[in-house]
Amino acid sequence: MATLAMGQTFPPFELPSSAGSTISNAQLRGRPYVIFFYPKDDTSGCTLEALDFTALSKDFQAAGVSVFGVSPDPIDKHCKFRDKHGLQIPLLADPDRALLEPAGVWVQKSMYGKTYMGVERTTVLVDGEGRISRVWPKVKVDGHAREVLDEARKLAGA
Repeated sequence: MATLAMGQTFPPFELPSSAGSTISNAQLRGRPYVIFFYPKDDTSGCTLEALDFTALSKDFQAAGVSVFGVSPDPIDKHCKFRDKHGLQIPLLADPDRALLEPAGVWVQKSMYGKTYMGVERTTVLVDGEGRISRVWPKVKVDGHAREVLDEARKLAGA
């Protein structure tokens, strides 16, 4: 399992988006972007995180930084989640874990003594050259989107 590290090239990806298109890192080359990996649509922490990024979406746009959420949920579930909460951040579906596994965020977790595989909430800021500028592992949601925006602005020179 890979571990994301500053200075590394972000793993290649091409995933369907809740915006109705396919998003790839090749398309994003030349501009910075944020990927926030989250476990599951419509759960309390994931909803709060997506709402926080949505609330700051215009600020990210003004800085020239795109933001995408990624989870293993299928695209139809992403669309329901987006519509239910009025999310403005494109959600990328990765049910085959084509990015989750190479990014090292598909990990063994445990709850109530039971182990299972799932997404470790992680955020990555990628520069215009496709290199990782910053990684936030094991994210605590409260205030996180604002911290990412502050770093994104520094990276973008905004």
